[in-house]
Amino acid sequence: MSSVVATKSRLPMVGMGETVTIAAPEVAHAVLGSCIGLALYDRKNQLGAMAHIVLPSSNGRAGAPGKFADTAIPHMIELLKQEGAITTKLSARVVGGANMFKTNGPMQVGSTNAEAVKQVLTELRISIVGEHVGGQKGRRISFDAVNGGLIVEVMGESPVVLC
Repeated sequence: MSSVVATKSRLPMVGMGETVTIAAPEVAHAVLGSCIGLALYDRKNQLGAMAHIVLPSSNGRAGAPGKFADTAIPHMIELLKQEGAITTKLSARVVGGANMFKTNGPMQVGSTNAEAVKQVLTELRISIVGEHVGGQKGRRISFDAVNGGLIVEVMGESPVVLC
């Protein structure tokens, strides 16, 4: 499944490669390791989209648009546009990109994912208002369409709220 529109009766868990849209008072959740949880938010209309991005680039490969940084972000913008969002006023929160295997090899997919997402956001002129990336631990996130807040939970640490 590449995209889902949340309904009031369920709070979506965003799986790998998936994208959801939410509207107030909905909340979307994800569990991340080296993947990136990207939340785009239209404050005026209280609309948001979350993608669980697995890899930095599709390189022309087929797959769910939410799986790759280069396809997830345009897909999220299109979904938000369909829901009535003002896409020129979107803000972003970027979370995840952990180095889960604690190695120092040449290809760290977590940091590569984070950089790819930030590059696409920069190219599309979407402001990053909150960021919690890197490290060696996974995260659980909750994205609230009422205020655009994104709660980041890391085991053994106090929760962080990105607004």
